[in-house]
Formats: sequence, C-alpha cells, structure tokens
Amino acid sequence: MPAEAADTTVPRAPSADPAPSAEEDTTLRKLAPPLLSKLSLASHIYGLKGVIAPLLWLRGWAEYFYPPAETPNIVKIYECRPHLPVRIFFPKTYDQTSQATLPTLFTIHGGGFCIGHIRDDDEWNRAFADSQGVLVIALNYSKAPAAPFPTAIYDLEVLLLATLADESLPIDRSTYLDPSGVKRSRTAILGFSAGGNLALSVSQLPSVRQHRISPAAAVSVYGYLDLSVSEDEKLGNRPFKTSLEYPRGDVKDGLSSLIPTFNWSYVPYGHDLRDPLLSPYFAPASNLPPFVGLIATELDLLAHESWRLACRLAKERGKDGFEVPDPRSEDPKERICGSEAVVSQPGELSVLDDTGNSDTRFAFEETWKGGGVKWLLVSDALHGFDNKHIRQLMGGKETIADAQVKTAVFMDLLGLWLKATVWHL
Repeated sequence: MPAEAADTTVPRAPSADPAPSAEEDTTLRKLAPPLLSKLSLASHIYGLKGVIAPLLWLRGWAEYFYPPAETPNIVKIYECRPHLPVRIFFPKTYDQTSQATLPTLFTIHGGGFCIGHIRDDDEWNRAFADSQGVLVIALNYSKAPAAPFPTAIYDLEVLLLATLADESLPIDRSTYLDPSGVKRSRTAILGFSAGGNLALSVSQLPSVRQHRISPAAAVSVYGYLDLSVSEDEKLGNRPFKTSLEYPRGDVKDGLSSLIPTFNWSYVPYGHDLRDPLLSPYFAPASNLPPFVGLIATELDLLAHESWRLACRLAKERGKDGFEVPDPRSEDPKERICGSEAVVSQPGELSVLDDTGNSDTRFAFEETWKGGGVKWLLVSDALHGFDNKHIRQLMGGKETIADAQVKTAVFMDLLGLWLKATVWHL
C-alpha cells in the first residue's frame, strides 16, 4: 500500500489511560485520504473480494458434494435478516429429541469487517461445542464497504435477540444468583479478530444489556479493539522472533498492509475513532458484560490493546498491582506485549516469568463482586492461529503443529473459565 494510505487519521500520542478528564476533548475524527489513496484503497479491497469470491464458491460446491465433519447441525434464517444465515452447533453427545437445555456461546467471525465468511469458524465452533458440551451459535453480519459502521453491530443485535427468542433452540434461559446476589445468564458471546471488536460492541447496546438473559461474558480473541492508533505505531508493541520457523519468524506483520484498507472500508469519514462502539477499548466497564475475556497472540500487532484493556478493567476494580501498560514506554516489558525471546516449548502456553513465578504479561484472572476479567496471551503464536484455513494459508509445518496443540489448550482454558467462573456450572 502507498505510504500516504496510512495517513487517514489525526496523529496523536496514544495514552495508556482511556478515561480522560471531563474538560478534555478526546474526539479523534477519521479523515478522508487523498484521491489517489482512495483509489488505491478501493482497488485493494475490491480486488481482495474479487479473489475471495470464486474461492468461496468453489469451497461451497466442494463441501456440498463432500461435506466436512465440522458442519453445523442446523442453518437457520430469521426474517429480521434473511440474507444472513445463522449456523448452530449441538454437542455431539446432545440428544436433539430431549428437552434438556444447554449453556450457549454465540460466536462472531473475523475478516477485518470486510472479507470474512460465517463458514470460516466451523471447525472451531464444532470442536468447542463437542469438547465443552456447549451450544454454539455462529452469528452473521453484513460486510464493508457496502455496509460500513455501524451496520454490522445492528445486524448482530437483531440476530442475537432473534436467537434468544427462538424457543426451538435449547438455549439455557434460566438465570442464577452469583455470589454477590446478582442474577446472571448462562450465555456468552465471543468474536475473533474484527469479530472480537463486534462482540464487545454489540454487548454495549441497551437492548442486549437489558435483556433477561443477556450474555454474562464477552470474549475477544485477538480482537481489533482500538482503531484510533495506526498500524505503524502498533508494530512497535509486538515482538519479532526471527529464530522461529517462517511464518512465525517473519520480520513483517501481515496485518499491517491490510489494516488501512479495512479501516477505509469500514469507518465513515468524520466519525470519532474513539467511539466505544467503534473502538471498544474505550468502552466504560459499566457498559460491558459482567465478565470480559481477552485472548491475544504474542506475534500480533493487535495484542497490546487487549492487554491494556484487561489491565484497565482490573485496575478500575481496585485490584492490587495493576497499571495500564504504556505503549510508548522505554521499558520493553511495558511497551512490548510478550517477550522478545522464544518463551515456550512447542504446543505449550507460557504463563511463568524467568524466576518461575506467574507472569501477568501472559495470563491473569481476576474476579470481583459481580464480575471479572480473564487475560491470556498465547505465546509464540500468530493472529488466527486457531483457524484451520488461516493455518493452511500461512503454512509452516512447525507453526501448524504448534498452533493445533495450542488451540486445544486455549479452548479448554476458555471452557473452564466460562463454566466455573462465569456460569457457575
């Protein structure tokens, strides 16, 4: 991409503290790029869509004749959004003729708000449903640039409400009293990449927050949570580990060339880039679900913003020892999300520091009256490590093997947190 394409926002020095004083004007508007940059960005996104569309068509026909094992049990269409089918996964042990209900996880696919497909996470959704005994419902949304912000959020809102109201689905619609005496549901919502942004954004809407069984937790997996900081600045917050096999050892971050195109496609000119619905990093804790899960990958320019949000939520609740890391700090342990050294054995997640003590840069879990936060940094892993199609696209025998094992470990950790801490099962 041309260098000028990245200059579409007002320059700023990013602050580790998203809670400014009442007198401070924190508005940061999306600016229109020069004409040549517009043409370049438009060519890029429509070129990507043009390449992907026939590949999806071929994949669809291939799966029609040779259905993969990870297909959903049901694909439903709701009148509120007939062009956006929803995919539903029952656990393999579930008897669909029974009246039993299930704790439910809603998932949202990624793709930079522009190019993802609801089919992309079928393998993850099937594996999580089967391994954790949870009903998984994959929600859909319209894509930019034809459907810019905030269209996707309101697509997800109406589909989430429609599925919650669908009595034919075995969603556990009961509530329970948590230890603080507050009623909670046994539902949660999770998103990958741009879907992580959308999961935290749709959770802020009043219709969702005030629903009787609104999600008790929102989980962002390598989410794109702060659109106010340029990709060039974010590159300074991730480690590069050239000793690892390609692609993990690459000296570039593949997202850096895509983010300007995705931002141009999704964000309207003049919109505040710190709007909590656009950049949920800035969302007040009171507008988010009681529990927030933030999962990131170490070899990813997006990881630092998830780490900052996790630390901010813990700090705001008065948890000792938490400060929001400064992305411009001279201290690499604060500026870099993770470690510049290879910190884990193949297939292992690193949660300890050099002295063998728990390292909160990689993992922590805090609870308080009525809620909590979970942070997990998947060590030595790339953005999209848990997606079968992304793994195959990136290649690298060692990278694929490592990611497959870490995906299973991450799923078990997430399932344990949801069932034991969030849903009290």
